[in-house]
Amino acid sequence: MGDALLNPQPTDRVPSAPIAVLQGTVQEQWIDHNGHLNAGYYVVAFDDAIMPWMDFIGLGTSHRKVRDITAFSAENHVTYVREIGPDEPFVISVQMLGFDRKRIHAFQTMTQTRQDYLVATCEVMSLHIDRPTRRVGLMADEPYERLCEIWSVHQHLPLPPQVGHAISIRPSAEALLHPDLV
Repeated sequence: MGDALLNPQPTDRVPSAPIAVLQGTVQEQWIDHNGHLNAGYYVVAFDDAIMPWMDFIGLGTSHRKVRDITAFSAENHVTYVREIGPDEPFVISVQMLGFDRKRIHAFQTMTQTRQDYLVATCEVMSLHIDRPTRRVGLMADEPYERLCEIWSVHQHLPLPPQVGHAISIRPSAEALLHPDLV
């Protein structure tokens, strides 16, 4: 979906801000009947941004082949903040929120780059998977140490307000007083 990967590598310095991993332009065929990016394409874009993120943290294609591992998304939570339309440029950046030897908790943002506004966010929990068994397994020391390096910087970043957001509708006072009307 994205036009260009920003090609982050595990040898790159860790910036003191979320890491830009994918840039692209919204294509006409991704637009829905409301004239903006279809909800499914947000998820496709966020998913496309995972591979360059994995490259940056040392869990890229070559490591996966050598170690016979992969990563699965266990959970995603997408928030749609502002519309983006056809031919509008965007970038996806990633902030690490936490990790252990089996999981990586990250937060992705999609920003429209022409006017520099937040379009959408995706909170994701990735699992480190042993490919032959298709089960969660421990990651090797090299990517774990890279995650430690990233965490030493990202733990000081502000926590985005969308992190941990749950979907709910709180009952109104009217509904609490008159449940038969709801």
